[in-house]
Amino acid sequence: MSLDFASFAMPLAALAAVLLDRLFGEPKRWHPLVGFGNLAAAIERKLNQRSQAAGIFAWLIAVAPPVALAFWLRPYAPFAVDVVLLYFALGTQSLSEHAEAIAKPLQAGNLEQARQRVSWIVSRDTTQLDASGVAKAGVESVLENGNDAIFAAIFWFALLGGPGALLFRLANTLDAMWGYRTERFNLFGRFAARFDDVLNWLPARLTALTYALLGQTRQALACWRAQAPGWESPNAGPVMAAGAGSLGITLGGAAIYHGAEEIRPPLGCGSAPVADDLQRAMALVKNSLWLWLAALFIISGALHA
Repeated sequence: MSLDFASFAMPLAALAAVLLDRLFGEPKRWHPLVGFGNLAAAIERKLNQRSQAAGIFAWLIAVAPPVALAFWLRPYAPFAVDVVLLYFALGTQSLSEHAEAIAKPLQAGNLEQARQRVSWIVSRDTTQLDASGVAKAGVESVLENGNDAIFAAIFWFALLGGPGALLFRLANTLDAMWGYRTERFNLFGRFAARFDDVLNWLPARLTALTYALLGQTRQALACWRAQAPGWESPNAGPVMAAGAGSLGITLGGAAIYHGAEEIRPPLGCGSAPVADDLQRAMALVKNSLWLWLAALFIISGALHA
């Protein structure tokens, strides 16, 4: 069977979305996810009765209509819909910009600015972090968000097209907004957190495997196997353990969340991270992205051969 555009429509759409993200980054104004976040916040304020039933109902109200609309629109212009939805779901350029914004002041010795910049992408208290703590928080965020902001979206895109990427991105956004074990969100946000765990389970392990393949493979796999089970998040553990092992650095340890100190198990193997490791982590994410795109083309070619 001959190969034509239709044979590679899915990987070509993915490549186009990645290039759009590289050229333009996130929209500075009228970003759909910002609008969705505002809508989700309004829904939560209205419906949060601190019960699981209310949380499920709120999740469905927020997610089902846009995803259903995406599935309805896709047959009319599948390539365009796929490109646009995956572009909005990806965050590679934004993640790179945030990593650079932390690394530059850290390299220049401006610890206060580095603390401020890392606070933009992590939920822990950053006001008392030393230089190594800032680098550690930044690297952890880069590795974890490599999965959340890039690879999981591509995984669901490969299975369900643009609507799949949209489903994952909206579900992940609600987990980030509602998935806290605080009095306000412990029950209301439980479904959002669990659903995101389910959607992320396989993509996180594929991401961890990719990180391992592109660095110190044997060490990364050993760290993943030994350390990930001790991490609270079932998906962040494999991703960060494999990523840290691949880079040859140690992550984890004490961190302050919502005013309380948490002692987290160590991840990885090697020295504590420094400013340069932020750029190394981002390079690992970008190299992983190109490997995933190459895999999509190879798989599409094999399926249509």
